[in-house]
Amino acid sequence: MRYEELTIEGRNAVLEAFRSGKTIDKLYILEGCRDGPVSAIIREGKKQDTIINYVAKERLDQMSSSGKHQGVIACAAAYEYALVDELLEAAAKKGEPPFLILLDGIEDPHNLGAIIRTANLAGAHGVIIPKRRAVGLTAAVAKTSAGAINYTPVAKVTNLADTMEELKKKGLWFVCADMEGEKMYRLNLTGPIGLVIGGEGKGVGRRVKETCDMAAAIPMKGEIESLNASVAAGVLAYEIVRQRLGEFDAL
Repeated sequence: MRYEELTIEGRNAVLEAFRSGKTIDKLYILEGCRDGPVSAIIREGKKQDTIINYVAKERLDQMSSSGKHQGVIACAAAYEYALVDELLEAAAKKGEPPFLILLDGIEDPHNLGAIIRTANLAGAHGVIIPKRRAVGLTAAVAKTSAGAINYTPVAKVTNLADTMEELKKKGLWFVCADMEGEKMYRLNLTGPIGLVIGGEGKGVGRRVKETCDMAAAIPMKGEIESLNASVAAGVLAYEIVRQRLGEFDAL
């Protein structure tokens, strides 16, 4: 894990970052430290629902580039997150049925960056990621996206399955990538849709999978078990593109 320009070190710097409205993804606090300034930082973090980790001094020293962390290191987002409703508004402005890509537990920043790039090129109206057990919008993600992060909004939510349930009420239905699912060419993937991609090696979580309306399998003939998450996202996204172009023909 790298901590570059997204790392904010020191009590005053972190507190000012919160108060200025900067989006802080994670806080690392020296375990056992609860003095006045640190307590104020923790309060600000809880207001933002920031993930707070209490760690040993050795961990902070390892993360620190300045050596002056004062028991506090914050990891800030490289780019601001969008609201889920803003993704739907982007579709409405284009007069298109919503096409969203939801990621369940993608922890590799290169995979997330590549998926954002694919989402942009495939015409998806945005990407939704969970707050926990997933990478955020880091510098590595921005670089791998090759600029797509400037055009494709990314929303971060507390609970992916709950968000899906809310989106279902707004007319979306969901398909997840699953090796045990129906071959993707046999599914009708048109209309307002959310494509759900699971994390590397783990796949889509149980509750998220149960919330999906169907599961799509990518035909594979090789000896290894599965595709990289970003490649799987690309294959399925472009099947959705193909069908949106009016070429759906159940095989």
